[in-house]
Amino acid sequence: MKFSILTLFPEIIESYTQASIVGRGVTSGVISVETVNPRDFTTDPHRKVDDAPYGGGSGMVMTCQPIEDAFKSLLPLSKPNRVLVMTPQGKVFDHGMAKELSECEQIVMLCGHYEGFDERIFDLLPNPERVSVGDFVLTGGELPALCIVDAVARQVPGVVQKFSSVEQDSFYNGLLDTPHYTRPAEYKGLNVPEVLLSGDHAAIDAWRQEQALACTAEYRPDLLAAWQERQQQQKT
Repeated sequence: MKFSILTLFPEIIESYTQASIVGRGVTSGVISVETVNPRDFTTDPHRKVDDAPYGGGSGMVMTCQPIEDAFKSLLPLSKPNRVLVMTPQGKVFDHGMAKELSECEQIVMLCGHYEGFDERIFDLLPNPERVSVGDFVLTGGELPALCIVDAVARQVPGVVQKFSSVEQDSFYNGLLDTPHYTRPAEYKGLNVPEVLLSGDHAAIDAWRQEQALACTAEYRPDLLAAWQERQQQQKT
């Protein structure tokens, strides 16, 4: 799988994707991450990629020409592919979308800055999708793009050494993850639940399911309601 990221700050992307699990996925060749800087494609003699908005107002807007030409440098795209534009106006990214995207051969992501993109970009690109990572505004699209890279990469077999650990993640089966404990068994009077020390794997699995349900009920009752509805549908 290839991630192609259009960004004015490639160093932000590269520093993250060279480290940890994502970095190991890149090193092993399971995934690849490339950055394209629209500033390298601008025809402006001062290498400008933004201009003042028509109609007045504060801030600057990223212009069409460098974005379009930077995108064209990636063609032809591998199939299947998705083109994502990082914007607070977009659909909120979630685990379901991460699983969908993990089936692509190439994902192109555009990172905005300033007041965002000239709206005509959405007419110039093939099937662009507006994507957000939450109801808040960041300085640029690099952090949202990295969130997507990380979440999607985890779903690609071979990136995480034991895919079973991915299957136990929060949201994978619709519930939050269970609490986890490690050595020592007792720390400052706080003890690991006895069932986890029992060696009874059936009892441990049952405890973990109970804890996942309890955690989801406490912290994300909306997820629990959706999970219960799916369980009921499967029975009918």
